[in-house]
Amino acid sequence: MTFLKRISLVITSALLLWAAWPAGGFAPLLFIALVPLMLVEAQIAADPAKPRFAFFFYSWFGMLIFNLLTTWWIWYASEGGMILAVIFNAVFMSMALHFFHVTKKKLGTFAGYLSLIFYWTAYEFLHHRWDLSWTWLSFGNGFASWANMVQWYEFTGILGGTIWILLTNIIVSYFVNKTIFMQRRVYIKIALIYLFPLILIPSIISGIIKGLRQEKKNPIVVTVIQPNIDPYNEKFGGMSGRDQLAKMLSLAEQKTDENTDYLIFPETAIAEGIWEHDLQDHRFIKMIRDFKEQYPNLKIVMGISSDELYLTVEPPTKTARAFSDGNGFYDSYNTAIQLQQDTTIQIHHKSKLVVGVEQVPFQGMFGFLEKFAINLGGSSGSLGTQKTPSVFTSDKAKVAPVICYESVYGEYLTEYIKQGAQAIFIMTNDGWWRDTPGYKQHCQYARLRAIETRRAVARSANTGISCFIDQQGNIMQPTQWWVPAAIKQTIQLNDEVTFYVRHGDYLGRIACGLSILIAGFAFFKKNKKTV
Repeated sequence: MTFLKRISLVITSALLLWAAWPAGGFAPLLFIALVPLMLVEAQIAADPAKPRFAFFFYSWFGMLIFNLLTTWWIWYASEGGMILAVIFNAVFMSMALHFFHVTKKKLGTFAGYLSLIFYWTAYEFLHHRWDLSWTWLSFGNGFASWANMVQWYEFTGILGGTIWILLTNIIVSYFVNKTIFMQRRVYIKIALIYLFPLILIPSIISGIIKGLRQEKKNPIVVTVIQPNIDPYNEKFGGMSGRDQLAKMLSLAEQKTDENTDYLIFPETAIAEGIWEHDLQDHRFIKMIRDFKEQYPNLKIVMGISSDELYLTVEPPTKTARAFSDGNGFYDSYNTAIQLQQDTTIQIHHKSKLVVGVEQVPFQGMFGFLEKFAINLGGSSGSLGTQKTPSVFTSDKAKVAPVICYESVYGEYLTEYIKQGAQAIFIMTNDGWWRDTPGYKQHCQYARLRAIETRRAVARSANTGISCFIDQQGNIMQPTQWWVPAAIKQTIQLNDEVTFYVRHGDYLGRIACGLSILIAGFAFFKKNKKTV
């Protein structure tokens, strides 16, 4: 196999992954997308003259193209951030593939392909849980636009989809490779015999689950606002905070009445930092309460920027910032609040932060990088977080206030459900990515959270796609890009706890354990001949 042919195959895998990806991609391509790359691996493994890291560099090039084609839109927020994200995420993916390649050479074909499932699943699991976390391109997310195929995510989460994709690609690549080496087309027929049931059976099970599952009737009426305030030219300076809030309240008036239970505004609806000890007396909160007097039973959930004051000698948290005069410290938060019938204000601080924008990674070692954090308006640098997410309670419901990037972490959302959350409210600002696939992908991923938790979702975006999603992942009343809107929907509450909520990403934990075992076994074994 020539160098040009190997590169062509690697690029083909990248293009297939990209063509399968939400939104608008053809998800079934995921079942064969890795096959060209696996053929390159088999050819390199069979040639002892190839450099030790040859497959790593081929796979890195392919994953680089996949990352670039799928997440290029990060460029609009940060050119350097996009370049670093694409390069390093491709490196992490290639490391998992390289470990598979080495294990296959050591232990043979069967153990090698088995290790690919373990290593890649463990990689995704761990990549969700460190300071450089980036869950966007986890393979299981690829079915977000084809939610009817993966209703069983309520048992497995997205890692179940990742394993499904890896299995199909392994079977196809194994028999295609057999066909090439043995020159016998019968292996293609064998591949199809295995492949069709492997694709069809989970899809049929998904259809059965969807047909049997019925939403319980426990309704609430929710109004969602999409104000469409330009994040670059208006949100953080070009338009006064009072005018922004007045615009949102004017939209809310169109779809709010005495029967409305909840009104949702987007992330940082109030963008100027408010001291949390001063929330009750802040002029914007009073403005909202004046509106709310017309609807005594209305609960309002919204995003704000807030600050917490510490009159201490030493910083009480790693993210605490010192006042310039040296008199105390404060934390800045990306916050959600709930206003209700009484005067109490419930608070949730966003805790899954965007690397480089809201969080400097490994702050203990690299805290000096705070000054280089990307400023997308409001506070830049590392924001404060809280250990456990908050659930907003009222006489009507318990709801999960989810802020933007938090919505792409499946296991994180289970923490809300374990506290009794009956519905999910997502507040986001997707305007940073302009009219690109970014905001569409973000909306589609919310469908998977609905399936995993079997909770209805109300999604309020500053601009992008505001919508409602039922417990089966069906999108209702999606708004258009760059259009101010107010939408209203009756959604159903649910108290059921799914298997995935109860056990989280157990597949990832199992994969980590098995990865350690098989890697250790491979380390002490001599190379085996691979086919």
